[in-house]
Amino acid sequence: MSKLTGAVSHHEAEIAELRNDHELAVAYLKAAMESLDSPDDRAAGLLALRTVAEAYGGLGVVAASAGISRESLYRALSAKGNPTLKTLLAVLRAVGMRLSVEPDDHAHA
Repeated sequence: MSKLTGAVSHHEAEIAELRNDHELAVAYLKAAMESLDSPDDRAAGLLALRTVAEAYGGLGVVAASAGISRESLYRALSAKGNPTLKTLLAVLRAVGMRLSVEPDDHAHA
């Protein structure tokens, strides 16, 4: 809560909304994960995954469930983070999601 009576920060409201609507969290993260393809937008995808982790127990709980240290998770899901595939999969599993593959509409066979 902010110092204003009853006021909630945008980030806190976003976390609460994602926590209360799993389908929204999936759609939010799915859209954000598309940004991981672009080096210019990668930070947005990592920060979105961090927000979902905060919504689903907090970074400490998610890190413990993923089998990594909280500090490592903070670094991996920072704007300049570069998580391994193992970390990414573990975090997704910890928040009740998994990685999937879809065809790229712009790819040529």
